[in-house]
Amino acid sequence: MKNLAQPNYSSVLETVQNLKKKFGNSWQSINAESAARMVSQNQFRTGLDIAKYTAGIMRKDMSDYDADSSKYTQSLGCWHGFVAQQKMIAVKKHHKTTNKRYLYLSGWMVAALRSEFGPLPDQSMHEKTAVPALIAEIYDFLRQADAIELNDLFRRLENGEDLQAEIDNYESHIVPIIADIDAGFGNEEATYLLAKKMIQAGACALQIENQVSDAKQCGHQDGKVTVPHEDFIAKLNAIRYAFIELGVEEGVIVARTDSEGAGLTQKLPVSQKPGDLASQYLAFVDAEEITLKEAKEDEVLMKRGGKLLRPIRLANGLYKFKEGTNIDRVVLDCITSLQNGADLLWIETPTPNVAQIASMVNRVKEMVPDAKLVYNNSPSFNWTLNFRKQVYEEMAASGLDILHYDKENLMDAKYDGSYLCKRADEKIRTFQADSSREAGIFHHLITLPTYHTTALHMNDLTEGYFGEEGMLAYVKGVQRQEIRKGVSCVKHQRMAGSDLGDDHKTFFAGDKALKAGGTKNTSNQFDNINTNKKAKLEVSKVA
Repeated sequence: MKNLAQPNYSSVLETVQNLKKKFGNSWQSINAESAARMVSQNQFRTGLDIAKYTAGIMRKDMSDYDADSSKYTQSLGCWHGFVAQQKMIAVKKHHKTTNKRYLYLSGWMVAALRSEFGPLPDQSMHEKTAVPALIAEIYDFLRQADAIELNDLFRRLENGEDLQAEIDNYESHIVPIIADIDAGFGNEEATYLLAKKMIQAGACALQIENQVSDAKQCGHQDGKVTVPHEDFIAKLNAIRYAFIELGVEEGVIVARTDSEGAGLTQKLPVSQKPGDLASQYLAFVDAEEITLKEAKEDEVLMKRGGKLLRPIRLANGLYKFKEGTNIDRVVLDCITSLQNGADLLWIETPTPNVAQIASMVNRVKEMVPDAKLVYNNSPSFNWTLNFRKQVYEEMAASGLDILHYDKENLMDAKYDGSYLCKRADEKIRTFQADSSREAGIFHHLITLPTYHTTALHMNDLTEGYFGEEGMLAYVKGVQRQEIRKGVSCVKHQRMAGSDLGDDHKTFFAGDKALKAGGTKNTSNQFDNINTNKKAKLEVSKVA
């Protein structure tokens, strides 16, 4: 998407030329062309500029999805600005556009990788300031990617290539980020204050969950405690007020329910009349019928249907929900959130099963027809095992031969080339398209991919580097792959801004500038290397 709201080179050039006339000789050393180029290379001045721009993108994408469910969106979780930058550079290289591709900021990864306390579990123990700090860092790196790529285009333009149209229609690396505010890090005022910081850093979409802030657990762990709807609505309101106050009118709120896997509540809401939200919430609380005589001193009791009930309470004071009410609670959570300011839903599920997700979403759509989900394609799921089990059950129901498969050992590598495996892998491949079509999923994300890829790549590199392969492990497994695949940071000095800095120093100091990009810069060894296309051609010739 072209950044239509941003000033183009020509308009900036005219502005600077007028400023030079206004301020006279004191500006004589300022080159208008250089200044216009620098402005063009930094299209977003503040995080709020980014939040407003990307919110517009998300709203358009949501409308596109409502008209055609094949137009879903995707993202990958990033725990560092460099990771996000390289992701978006790769998106532009491989797919030619950033359209429908977002970023995700995972609270889990902030806790595990960005806290000053050191690695922490996903329990809202990390500093709340770490979240907006990471958002700002990510957008700093994406703006740098814009500046570096545009700087290269301007250099080529100066060398005679006709690239002005490409510069004027440049597609930014800046894309929407869906940012995790956990359970709000405190009461609704705390949620509002943190939301403001996240929006000011650039976030156009905030995801909040209905767990108790001080008892928050990862959505894929046990021990989750949810809050009554009134408490959650207050936090939805707090986020909306933050968006409005900062002028991000199209800001997006993602309401997450953890009720599918949560069996506890900390608080019993006050019902004002039968059938209200508090009453519906209380109806899910597990309780046993007693007589007044059986009631203990200082015990909490409820009246329901003319009967006296004792809520089931644990030693820690938490109350239990009735077994089997989790799906009904999910549906009520979703409907209530959408009717009270949320734009998108997030339902945590135990497995990635299209039919199970659709069964919940379709119930929500009976009340809110345009309900849409953000869905966590979580690394906490064993995708291989889950889909092999699904296919096993489908094959058994269809009367296909399953005798040579051990249902309890479907992860065994001996099945990797089997019919069952291929069918399961195809279901994994089409999961996003299938669930977007059948289960209302607008946005697919993987929360922790770069956490796992970093661990995997370090495992592979260290195995060889500290073993018999030595330096060949790095050259063969990393650098040669970067060269062959055209990975931008193979020239890491350029990617860190060295060439960009040389040009800036020339703007500032002219011929006196001390530049890094001379003949003795070892990065020159990577100039004129084969592109991925050329490399593939050479391989095919050898073959």
